[in-house]
Amino acid sequence: MSAQGAAPGDALRHHGDAEVRGAGSGLTDLAVNVRTGTPPAWLRKRLAASLTTLAAYPDGTAARRAVAGRHGLRADQVLLTAGAAEAFVLLARAVPARRPVVVHPQFTEPEAALRDAGHQVERVLLRPEAGFRLETDAVPPDADLVVVGNPTNPTSVLHPATALAGLARAGRTLVVDEAFVDAVPGERESLVPLLGQLPGRTVVLRSLTKTWGLAGLRVGYVLSDPETVRALAHQQPLWPVSAPALVAAQACSTPEALAEAQQAARQFAADRGYLREQLSQLRASGVREATPQPEGPFLLVEHPRAAALRERLRELGFAVRRGDTFPGLGQKWFRMAVRDRETTDRFMAALHKALEILETPQTPQTPQTPETPDVTGER
Repeated sequence: MSAQGAAPGDALRHHGDAEVRGAGSGLTDLAVNVRTGTPPAWLRKRLAASLTTLAAYPDGTAARRAVAGRHGLRADQVLLTAGAAEAFVLLARAVPARRPVVVHPQFTEPEAALRDAGHQVERVLLRPEAGFRLETDAVPPDADLVVVGNPTNPTSVLHPATALAGLARAGRTLVVDEAFVDAVPGERESLVPLLGQLPGRTVVLRSLTKTWGLAGLRVGYVLSDPETVRALAHQQPLWPVSAPALVAAQACSTPEALAEAQQAARQFAADRGYLREQLSQLRASGVREATPQPEGPFLLVEHPRAAALRERLRELGFAVRRGDTFPGLGQKWFRMAVRDRETTDRFMAALHKALEILETPQTPQTPQTPETPDVTGER
């Protein structure tokens, strides 16, 4: 694990949707980590009904109270945002930082937002040989802003809440991106129960994109102390979250919705176990999982020729997410979403075929020589 600075590059703005954009309907999407079959019918119905209210300016009071109640917090500890991605921009603008640090590999938007706001960002790179586990002593003691994902995209590592709490200290803002924690049964290792109990400032980010299939609606929220919430809200434009997005935030905070999310999390765990079992049979072909105990709805996979393997898979109808745009990874990595067993079976058949193609020696083409005319007229 090491701390270092690096130039941002366009790679920070590359996301999984780029792997399938314009690809046509025949490509099975394993590049984007949104639960399939979403939004559910009941949520689509609620969203459709909200369209009758579009003449009025959106009021987030009810949605903010619903989210606060869902987490056992006060309404003034909640800020609704246009997706968790907006929260990274707000933090970069509102939170003063002399030495901001982002723990990588992880979602790249936090670093991109900080750099866009003029910050000089340092990186702490988690080591693949250690299973990308967090080692808190690698974070510089004087870092006054630290960003980490949990479970982390793309490694699928779920860091212990005690380890994350160990990063909190006076004078530091600790930001934990929990966009995927609702895909973990019981939301284990969430830092939300510790809000208000840790030194310094703690900020937890959540998203409704992944479990509920609302990437196009843009809805997420910040959980923190009231002072931080006010500072971030001051950076937002008027009416930053649309009326349908507010309806979604309220609807997805009900006990019934939370029960459905937990059932989906348990299904993810079962489907992930099946996918891991299938992948384990390909170790002799160089396919290796990156994380000893993945907990997210996606897996990080290593192969010496991952870039070529991705292209072969694409030709066979499957899109996976390239790994080399994540700081700390390279071209031998790719990320894939966990899907149902039928999709996994189809993917594994394609993966076997792609590996066979890569492992088949290419026969050199013999140069064609011009035929010598037969002066005798015979052949």
